[in-house]
Amino acid sequence: MKTIQFLNDTIPVIGMGTWFMGEGHQPFEQELHTLQTGIDRGIRLIDTAEMYGEGLAEKLVGEAIKPFDREKLKIVTKVYPWNATKDGTRNSLENSLRRLGTDYVDLYLLHWRQDVPLVESVEALQQLKDEGKIKAWGVSNFDLVDLQELQTISNECATNQVLYHLGSRGIEFALKPMMDALKMPLMAYSPLGHGDTLRTNFATNPVLQQIADEHGATVQQILLAWVIYNTNTIAIPKASSVKHMLANIDALAINLTEQNIQELNKTYPAPKYKTPLDEL
Repeated sequence: MKTIQFLNDTIPVIGMGTWFMGEGHQPFEQELHTLQTGIDRGIRLIDTAEMYGEGLAEKLVGEAIKPFDREKLKIVTKVYPWNATKDGTRNSLENSLRRLGTDYVDLYLLHWRQDVPLVESVEALQQLKDEGKIKAWGVSNFDLVDLQELQTISNECATNQVLYHLGSRGIEFALKPMMDALKMPLMAYSPLGHGDTLRTNFATNPVLQQIADEHGATVQQILLAWVIYNTNTIAIPKASSVKHMLANIDALAINLTEQNIQELNKTYPAPKYKTPLDEL
C-alpha cells in the first residue's frame, strides 16, 4: 500500500472525504458501514468540516470511529472563515469535538480565506495546538499569494487542501512547486472531478478508458491513481457505498507506467501559465 509521511506518521496516500455525507442523500447506516469498512481495510485519515451538513458529517464520523483505536486514526476537520477569530476558532473547535466524540483532532484547517485577518486566525490555531486540542493546523483553498503571505506569519502550516484532479492541474504551475519546496504535503479534494463538473467529461474519454482497460481498472480508479502518482500528495475521495470505498482502496495498487503518464499529459496538459485556483 502506497504511503506518505504525514502528521508525524506513515499513512496510506488515500484518505476518506465526507462532503455531502450524513445529510440523508444515502442511508445513514450505509455511509457508516462504508467509513468503517475503509478503516478496517487500513485507511486511517478521515476528512470532514463544520460546513459539511452544518455538522452532520462530523456526527457521522464520530459514530464511525467509535469501535476503533482513536490513536491510530487521523481526524481532519475545518473551521468556517468567518468563525476563524481568536474566540470563534475555539468555539468552532469545541463544537466539532463534541460532534466527533473526541477530545482532540489531528489536523484543523482554515477552510478558506475571508475577512478575518490571517494573522489572527493563525494565532488562534497555534494556541489550540499549544494546548493539545489539535495536533497540527493547516489551510484549505489557499492560492499562491495566500500561501506566500502565510509563510511570513508562520512556518507551522501542515498542509494546504485544494481541488486537484487530472482536469484541474493549475496548481502545478506555481502553487504545488512552492509546497514541494516547503515539504508541505498537498491534500487533494475531489480527486475524481466531482461528477465531471469541471472542464471535461472523464467517463467518455477514450485515452482514460484505454489505460483503465490496460490495468483492469475503472476510469475513476485511474483518476485516483494519477493524483497519488506524484509524491507529497494525499487524496481524499468521498465514497458513500462499500463498493465505491473498496474501488478507491484498490486504486492504491495501480502502478501507472511512464507511457500512461505521457498519454495522460498529452490529453490533459499541465499548465503553461498561472491560473486562478479552482474551487467548488
